[in-house]
Amino acid sequence: MNKELPKVYEPQQVEERIYAMWEQGGCFNGDPDPAKKPFSIVMPPPNVTGQLHMGHAMDCTLQDILTRFKRMQGYSTLWVPGTDHAGIATQIKVEEELRTKEGLTRYDLGREKFLQRVWKWKETYGGRIVAQQKKMGVSCDWSRARFTMDEGCSKAVRETFCELYDKGLIYKGSRIINWCPHCVTALSDAEVEYVDKPGHLWHIRYPLSDGSGDLVVATTRPETMMGDTGVAVNPEDERFQHLVGKTCILPIMNREIPIVADDYVELGFGTGAVKMTPAHDPNDFEVGQRHHLEMIRCIGDDGRINENGGPYHGMDRYECRKQIVKDLEEQGYLVKTEAYNHNVGTCYRCHNDVEPLISAQWFVKMEPLAKEALRVVRDGEVKFVPERFSKTYINWMENVHDWCISRQLWWGHQIPAWYCDDCGHINVSREDPTACAKCGSTHLTRDSDVLDTWFSSALWPFSTLGWPDKTGDLDFYYPTSVMVTGYDIIFFWVARMIFSGCEQMKEIPFHTVLIHGLVRDDKGRKMSKSLGNGIDPLEIAEKYGADALRFNLITGNSPGNDMRFYTEKCEAMRNFANKVWNASRFVMMNLTIDQYRLPAAEELAAEDKWVLSKLNTLVRDVTENLDVYEIGVASAKVYDFLWDTYCDWYIELTKTRLNGEDTGGSLAAQNVLCYVLVELLKLLHPFMPFITEEIFQALPRQAGGAETRFLMTSRWPEYQQSLCFPAEEAAIEAVMDTIKAIRARRSEMNVPPSRKAEVLLVTASPEIYTQGLHFIQRLAYASEISFAEAAPTDLSGQVTVVTHNATVYMPLSELVDIQAELERIAKEREKAENGLRLVEQKLSNEKFVSRAPEAVVNAEKEKAAKYRELIVKLEESAKAMQA
Repeated sequence: MNKELPKVYEPQQVEERIYAMWEQGGCFNGDPDPAKKPFSIVMPPPNVTGQLHMGHAMDCTLQDILTRFKRMQGYSTLWVPGTDHAGIATQIKVEEELRTKEGLTRYDLGREKFLQRVWKWKETYGGRIVAQQKKMGVSCDWSRARFTMDEGCSKAVRETFCELYDKGLIYKGSRIINWCPHCVTALSDAEVEYVDKPGHLWHIRYPLSDGSGDLVVATTRPETMMGDTGVAVNPEDERFQHLVGKTCILPIMNREIPIVADDYVELGFGTGAVKMTPAHDPNDFEVGQRHHLEMIRCIGDDGRINENGGPYHGMDRYECRKQIVKDLEEQGYLVKTEAYNHNVGTCYRCHNDVEPLISAQWFVKMEPLAKEALRVVRDGEVKFVPERFSKTYINWMENVHDWCISRQLWWGHQIPAWYCDDCGHINVSREDPTACAKCGSTHLTRDSDVLDTWFSSALWPFSTLGWPDKTGDLDFYYPTSVMVTGYDIIFFWVARMIFSGCEQMKEIPFHTVLIHGLVRDDKGRKMSKSLGNGIDPLEIAEKYGADALRFNLITGNSPGNDMRFYTEKCEAMRNFANKVWNASRFVMMNLTIDQYRLPAAEELAAEDKWVLSKLNTLVRDVTENLDVYEIGVASAKVYDFLWDTYCDWYIELTKTRLNGEDTGGSLAAQNVLCYVLVELLKLLHPFMPFITEEIFQALPRQAGGAETRFLMTSRWPEYQQSLCFPAEEAAIEAVMDTIKAIRARRSEMNVPPSRKAEVLLVTASPEIYTQGLHFIQRLAYASEISFAEAAPTDLSGQVTVVTHNATVYMPLSELVDIQAELERIAKEREKAENGLRLVEQKLSNEKFVSRAPEAVVNAEKEKAAKYRELIVKLEESAKAMQA
């Protein structure tokens, strides 16, 4: 062996070189191989505006671990990367840049030139996140990278839209939608976040038209009054039955509106009468449909009162609220005002209040699509890990509303619908039409809206594999194996992928949904710009190494649960990487072989069989853990084995043979050291790919084994019955227990390693210790070891240590200098007694006890109790030594 690892592992000098080596070696390519089972993942596409954050780092790490694991298991593995055009987010970024740098709006440029700017932005920033992902070590097939607006995905979007439209599952209609006046676009239900906000409940008097009295309604939104077209009461409410069918006067507007009876009004709630604003409330819209109420929209797209708002025309909606309340009070219509907290819908992007309003938009009918999407989860065809998230999914799908898919943006997939200027017919087409399908007119105007970003993302598992074309990738890799994502986008994305796959492909999009939680700061808070607590994963990777960051993100973490990120933990993981590096250096410095082989059973020492047997169990356990997505558990087991079993014990146990004169024993030790190290590097590789590959490249290869250039393409270890050695495993464990117990006792007594002592082992099974006596002698600092079936009759002057299989006795006089120890104890006792005396003097002082704060007095009492306890212990130690 001539190769040698540098003294210090420096990830900054290794990681980029190793990644380039993998790329040049074609390690990431995912070509269908009929001789292998398929394993495929499509990456949740990060936004092209994106900067890699800790959530991305967690997501990528989990996917990479599973991909590397399955690749090494021999699967034909494909991990498809990609990015999302992120309609609203990207358009806002480009518009901000235009406004701040050039003082322009998108309307100044026009649609075509504005889109050219957005594509330029995408080219500039889209590649940034890819470079960041590579720094994290992700092993996806970059030759298959996709973008949600590339030619193939755009074709899939058009095909889906037209197919659903032809089936009557997409329609255009005027309905109440969520509107963001700041982003100036419609939003789907999933894009609205509800925030509990303080507000008011205003009680307003609506006079009856016949002058016989009035109705009092309560509202949180007086600024929509100008759009009121009725008042509803419950048909069972006896107070109002005589008024149903009559009319009342809408204050301010002085307009006559009908009083209707509808079960929507909850009996006994509030005043019993509810104002109906069908153009600005989804429930009022439904009541309005049933009772043929007029639709009057009074708030415009910009959040200002429109021409239907009478004297408030042009006012901001909240400015109008203040003015109308003032006017109602002055005109005698305001009965009372109450403080009232209520849930207010806000835009998930800009966090401004959403305005429910009637608008002509495109919708997907969800009820027909939800049936199959519910069945595949209920029947277990799609499994959620953890399973509890299936309930979240089912609950949402059971109560889903029609999906508003049109957005008033320019950046995105423009809706493939053309309106005939002559007959008004809507032409929906896969190709740009030249004439109206109904009247033949060539005067066609394309719908200016684009599709919701999630419409294209919903097709991601199959559009990325070539659909609607029939491709080899689609045929071999679909359905994909697992979707790794956070619980925060189950509604946004997971649900839509499932119903889209079931509808377009007639097959589920993936077998498993692995849900992970959010990465929070060390105080448990969500990382955000406003809190200033975000941590850049690339800075952490640069400082500690990508492997340390990856290991930090997965250890102690379980599926579906949020995790707290501690930078200090990265230091611990870097220390672990250094431990692995130093152990590998030690092994290589002690190798005289150019190839390693696993010796025959008869050539193996007891400690070899012990480590091989333990490794065999580890292989089985880690494989089982990864198969059921217990990634944190699997990583912890590899960590513990490498640190404790291999580095702290097995290497130590081999030192006598490595340095001994028995050539056969030395070669067996070298071969087993090397074999176990390589197998451990394989098990660690999915979690810490860079350092494991770097070490593997320097190690000898296995004699007669399948030749492999890279660790990442080597064969995953498998459990072998021939490597089970239960007797030797039990024997070495007994020896180790004895060594650990003796060392712990000696440490308690501050006995230096240079001071050796006789060891008497009292055990019913002395035979299990025979092969390991030299280890006890060397590692437990024994001058001599003897066995007995019973404890010594005279235990005076003996130190006793108990293990699972034996009781150990050692002469106290051989461990410590009794006279010197008695003198030390006497000095310590004198010091404790002096301390106790001073404390007791304080506590006997009545002025101190009565005037000092209670906490200070209690602290002194605790101090006195500790001194007394210490004095008792020191007395007992002195008596034991003099026995």
